[in-house]
Amino acid sequence: MRGRIRLRWLLGVGALVAPTLIGCAREAAPAWEPGSPLPGLSPAELALFEAGRALFDRDFTEMEGLGPAYNQMRCSSCHDLPTVGGSGVERVLKATRWVDGRCDPLVEEGGETVQPRITDLLRSLGGSGETVPPSATHTVDLVATALYGMGLLEAIPQEEILARADPEDRNGDGISGRAGLDTGGRLARFGHKGTDATLRGFIEGALLQEMGLTTAAHPRELTVNGRPLPEGADPAPDPEVGPHQVDVLVAYIRFLAPPEPAVPPGREERRVVARGEALFREVGCTQCHVQEMRTSAAVESRVLADRPVRLFSDLLLHDLGPDGEGICSASASPVEVRTAVLAGLRFRALLMHDGGASDLRDAIRRHGGEGTGSRDRFQSLSPGEQAALLAFLDTL
Repeated sequence: MRGRIRLRWLLGVGALVAPTLIGCAREAAPAWEPGSPLPGLSPAELALFEAGRALFDRDFTEMEGLGPAYNQMRCSSCHDLPTVGGSGVERVLKATRWVDGRCDPLVEEGGETVQPRITDLLRSLGGSGETVPPSATHTVDLVATALYGMGLLEAIPQEEILARADPEDRNGDGISGRAGLDTGGRLARFGHKGTDATLRGFIEGALLQEMGLTTAAHPRELTVNGRPLPEGADPAPDPEVGPHQVDVLVAYIRFLAPPEPAVPPGREERRVVARGEALFREVGCTQCHVQEMRTSAAVESRVLADRPVRLFSDLLLHDLGPDGEGICSASASPVEVRTAVLAGLRFRALLMHDGGASDLRDAIRRHGGEGTGSRDRFQSLSPGEQAALLAFLDTL
């Protein structure tokens, strides 16, 4: 299934040429399609990838540990556009409490993820789904991010990410990216709010929060809004997802190939896109949406080692102002969001962390806080220049 692809080529002052060029782009497509494994995997790595994909795309049952409260029955329910492993249109309701500069993830009230669905077994025992805890100060409907290329993001050296942090804005450019930290104080490069340091942590957290599945890292069930589970509501022994199952899920996501930019079909279109890319840099978007980093040479798999990653993110937290407001995390205030990875942007049906932007122009408009300068410079461009920059974004 292909997602809603917004690939448009804009020429001149607002002239729209070829509403979609999906067919043309395919002629110059890379050797792999979205959802494919990285080329060059060993037979053992490919076997793990395939096993992980199968597990990612199947329903869990309550006898296997689903729930008792949950959001979805399978991972791919939220990650299926344009293929399994991509983004999605389902939103996940999150709630936290922010008081006196401190974040409370509401663990005693069931945790930050509101799980409205329950198993038949829990329902038969008089249970009900979760609602937003009364003590929550902030809520947000988050959209699942695409998982393509995340193994490469994990392989970027920590030093390369931290070198771009400037929490005190010492250079005075208005950009003060901060490193997100997990609850253990490690650099957290994954999650909208910079919450997870590793793919394994990201996956195990999602299994618990989204499907109510325990693992060795999270061996205890969450409560339902703080209410203890009735006797017999959870028949599966903990941990419900064993180490090997976690291993294959990690391998699947680690080896998902990153999306390659689309190639415009004609000389004039390529000229416009090249101009748009230059404008993307000139208005300051790359201060946060860093175009490229490089993975470490010292990683276990050779397909991840010492290679460039065109991610268009610094993987740091930034203040996006009121339009970026949502929940808090261990190291992020409600208005701070980890810079979105723009690679694969053209495959996304919903924009911004909450899916609230109607199109790219609206997404740019919603950049306040540290994004104000770039937003205002974009809005001061001529119509033709704005069209060129948007055409460039539509190739990502």
